[in-house]
Amino acid sequence: MGRGKIEIKRIENSSNRQVTYSKRKNGILKKAKEITVLCDAQVSLIIFGSSGKMHEYISPSTTLIDVLARYHKASGKRLWDAKHENLSNEIDRVKKENDSMQIELRHLKGEDINSLNYKELMALEEALDNGLNGVLNNIDSCNFYDAGQGKILEDENRELNFLLQQHMALEGARNMHGQWI
Repeated sequence: MGRGKIEIKRIENSSNRQVTYSKRKNGILKKAKEITVLCDAQVSLIIFGSSGKMHEYISPSTTLIDVLARYHKASGKRLWDAKHENLSNEIDRVKKENDSMQIELRHLKGEDINSLNYKELMALEEALDNGLNGVLNNIDSCNFYDAGQGKILEDENRELNFLLQQHMALEGARNMHGQWI
């Protein structure tokens, strides 16, 4: 006895809908695996359920990127717009720049310098000299600031001592002669 045909429309009962989804999802994943093995086909299958959960199958002999590239080439449909291409190029550029900076940092730390030629070593020495001079200048400016601050404090101290001495002299005169002020 065969199965009867069902009308293809949304199943209203949520628990029946979930059971049907689960069974059919497993069935289509099984069919994708079978066609890959039986026919040596490259298959990529992505299913998003109503809950947002993703299920996927990709033939072992390929990758999703390869399948999408073949799809793009065969259909002529663009999956990535120019904005995404530019972002991808920018990411590649930043990665290369980061790698270059990591190498330069290792050289500045004195690591991996055996592979450098004479000109590169001279440029490295100049960069280190410039860095050292910058640090020494910062130290000198900090010392100058401290010395300048110390001079200001010394001047204020002298002024306050002078005012204190005047005040004490005035108090002493007041004590000697009574309250004349």
